[in-house]
Amino acid sequence: MVKVNMLTYIAVVIVQLVYTGQSLFSKASVNEGMKTSIFVVYQQAFATIALAPFAYFLERKMAPPITFRLFGKMLFIAVFGITLNLNFYYSAMKYASATFAIAMTNTIPPMVFIMAVLLRLERLEIRRIHGKAKVLGCVICVSGAMVFTFFKGPAMYSIGKGTNDAHSSSSHTHPQENWMKGLLLMLGATLTWSFWINMQAAIQKEYPAKLRFTTIQCCISSVVTAIAAAAMERKLSYWELGWNINLMSLLYCGILVGAVTFSLQIWVIGKKGPVFTAMFSPLSLVTTAILSALIFREILHWGSVLGGALLVAGLYCFLWGKNRETKAVEAIEIKNQIILSKENGVLECITTVCPPANDEPLKKKVVVL
Repeated sequence: MVKVNMLTYIAVVIVQLVYTGQSLFSKASVNEGMKTSIFVVYQQAFATIALAPFAYFLERKMAPPITFRLFGKMLFIAVFGITLNLNFYYSAMKYASATFAIAMTNTIPPMVFIMAVLLRLERLEIRRIHGKAKVLGCVICVSGAMVFTFFKGPAMYSIGKGTNDAHSSSSHTHPQENWMKGLLLMLGATLTWSFWINMQAAIQKEYPAKLRFTTIQCCISSVVTAIAAAAMERKLSYWELGWNINLMSLLYCGILVGAVTFSLQIWVIGKKGPVFTAMFSPLSLVTTAILSALIFREILHWGSVLGGALLVAGLYCFLWGKNRETKAVEAIEIKNQIILSKENGVLECITTVCPPANDEPLKKKVVVL
């Protein structure tokens, strides 16, 4: 149990580090003129190709049959949760910097938390200290995202020639209306991604084969986006790939993001629930800000530092509350679910310990003479 718990923490850290690379590589491709819809088609196609062999051979025996109703749910989640999300996200890259984009994704934790509470996937005991800590953590995260987005403050270092503002594109400073487009597109991306994270927990109960589930979603997303992209981008030159940054970005986003991180996220959601997974998104902010400053020569401001500090503080406040809640639930279950029985003159006390969300209960037997 302890080993699995530690692996979930390692997995979400890896996911956030990979997402850091996604924001940087996709920003580079957009700057080179790559069409966002075509980028999504290739990314999801590469992810499907990378996952398909593992999904087939590793989950042949455990994969249940896919009913028409179940396929309809997968189609809806893939289109609304992945296809729209990626198109919104990459389109926003035209109007915003990589640091701004990754900062806006930190609105995902409160969105996921609110959705999870409404869908009854997450407990909210506002009168208990852990419930207050979880709510406070989400409020601090939102505050940090707002500070990062709307408050610049003085620059952290002197401005050199060719250096760009982290709140604008890396190529040039966009007018106010374009900046607002980037903001609205990123809000759309975070909303659809929050929906996707919550829906994973629900559908895994019907279809536990996680690799196949991820592969099917990537395949659906690629096909749907290809149909839309073919109607909008009819020039064959837009679809050509060469040995350049575009191909490198697609391989990174397709294999590492689409195949590896999607699978890891679905696994962690199954073990820890959707909110736990989302709360680690602030970790990618610091690395993205540093790398963006080095690669795209973006200016970092003290307002960004303050916003980032609030985001991280909100993360740890929520995790503290989540940890306290888990211990409280375990204590209640141990107290209330004691079963006494007599077998051959021996009184057995069987306690059922409630682990984190979606894990199987662990039974401990204590023999009392």
